Amino acid sequence: MAASSSARSWKRWLPHAGVAVIVLYCLAPFYWMAATAFRRPSDQFDLSPLPAVWSLENFRAVFAPDVGFGWALLNSFVVASVTTLLTLVIGMTTAYALARLQFRGKNAVLALIIACSMFPGISLIVPLLKLFTDIGWINTYQAMVLPSLSFALPLAVWNLTTFFRQMPVELEQAAMVDGCTPGQAFRKVIVPLAAPGVFTTAILTFIMAWNEFIIALSMVNEKEMQTVTVAISKFVGAQGHEQPFGTQMAAGVIVTVPLVIAVLIFQRRIIAGLTSGGLK
Repeated sequence: MAASSSARSWKRWLPHAGVAVIVLYCLAPFYWMAATAFRRPSDQFDLSPLPAVWSLENFRAVFAPDVGFGWALLNSFVVASVTTLLTLVIGMTTAYALARLQFRGKNAVLALIIACSMFPGISLIVPLLKLFTDIGWINTYQAMVLPSLSFALPLAVWNLTTFFRQMPVELEQAAMVDGCTPGQAFRKVIVPLAAPGVFTTAILTFIMAWNEFIIALSMVNEKEMQTVTVAISKFVGAQGHEQPFGTQMAAGVIVTVPLVIAVLIFQRRIIAGLTSGGLK
């Protein structure tokens, strides 16, 4: 009897232990990043779990006038925001058309859209770099936004199509009986009801565009136009030839914390958006 009770207790706690191991594994790099950020530059190779002396010197170094990290933050925000806005506008209209219109090859079109996201980004850099050089788009926001848009749109279209498909056609029909045009029915009825999916898509797109690196690195060579991911990779030490781990970790904390806070604040909406699309 005691053995049976022990087995049940073990089975009950095993999933919790597995979750705890996964959480610790995922959070360990972020913890070490934060701990390193608050160490003194002279202690950056210290392996103790907590800083021996807590210091903000690395954070002051990040915002030194010659670093230009403030401009990099602004550039990342502009690129991520514009990418998210365009992705939502184009993605919602495309997804709504795929969900409502009946035409031959509709599933093939949706499959082709998803297939576009399977191309590795590095394989598109050379042709895009050649194109943007020819048309004078190097060191511009559009040279970073448009390539990011091409990777964000497939996910947005696929995700939003699921939400629009689960909504009864009678909703638009009832709105049009009340005097709405098809466009007004879409804006005033369908989009508000699809808010969880739209919000989730917006958050995921913003995070993807905020973290993007290879496109920004390839399309921008002026310091004033670089994003935070590129700026962090180009940090140099006090002597110009040392690895500034502390400064890079401090910049990583500054870049990551706002995203973590946003996800924690809107986690209910994000979960609702990820789960409600599969329910009818």
